[in-house]
Amino acid sequence: MLPADVANVTARADGIRCQPGALSSWNLAKGLADALARSASAADLGYELDVIDLDAYFTRIGYAGSTEPSLATLNAISMAHVCAIPFENLDVLRGVPIDLDPGALEQKLVHARRGGYCFEQNTLLLEVLGQLGFRAQPISARVRWGRTRDYTPARTHLFVRVELAEGSFLADVGVGSMSLTRALQLGEGEQATPHEPRRIIRENDRLYHQARLGDTWHDVNEFTLEEMPLIDRIVGNWYTSAHPQSHFRSRLIAARATPDGGRITLADRDLTQRARNGAATVTRIADHAELLAVLERQFGITLPAGTQLAWPGLDWTA
Repeated sequence: MLPADVANVTARADGIRCQPGALSSWNLAKGLADALARSASAADLGYELDVIDLDAYFTRIGYAGSTEPSLATLNAISMAHVCAIPFENLDVLRGVPIDLDPGALEQKLVHARRGGYCFEQNTLLLEVLGQLGFRAQPISARVRWGRTRDYTPARTHLFVRVELAEGSFLADVGVGSMSLTRALQLGEGEQATPHEPRRIIRENDRLYHQARLGDTWHDVNEFTLEEMPLIDRIVGNWYTSAHPQSHFRSRLIAARATPDGGRITLADRDLTQRARNGAATVTRIADHAELLAVLERQFGITLPAGTQLAWPGLDWTA
């Protein structure tokens, strides 16, 4: 149950929402209610607040720049993070539970030098930005990369909305091979990044984040700017890591960006290295020993001695 002050603000916000022409008031009241509710939810669920060791995080991503809550800082951190901390689902394949407690995320992604998927990557980023003084908010989305519009994926993607003097921006360091290396402004039109050009388009009541490869625009994700409170992140994280139909349980995925505008992606046994100009080379991994070597060499991931990776459909003879 929410504290009385949170419940009262929520009730007032709901009342404003029903009044035509009161969108600004609704946003202000709803924002306050959500902020209070997030704090209450985090405490109720036993999650600690403001626990990230920023010095250790900056060392992990190789960042020594400004920590002022500015657009330049947000872009620089996004770039450094995506190049240093790989997107990966190895713990899901190994049956290791995914813990979203900020302290656990710091231990895994920072000190143990592992990676993770969206709920881990963007929760860590959300905590870091909050400690630096950014106005950051967790947002939910449906990942559409590689999927047609007639298919409706689950709303199980987390990314971050950041309010700056220049406007509203979206940061996403956890969408696999399409993770953002600079923030996108919430508006229409093509936007340059150190990697692929991006844009946000609106269709009816939905927004689509798209990336351009060559001359073709591809959907990355679909969203409505609906906030993703902690309890929804916990449920989405459970589905993504534990539900039998989650694709993270049936295939290996690892990805990171390179500072020169390239991307390195591992999908099951296929290692793809793509340059900024789009030229790509694909290498087929021959055996388990080579797989472990590629994870260490290309993604900086060293697994415990004796680790045996396996997933449905893996066939070393194919």
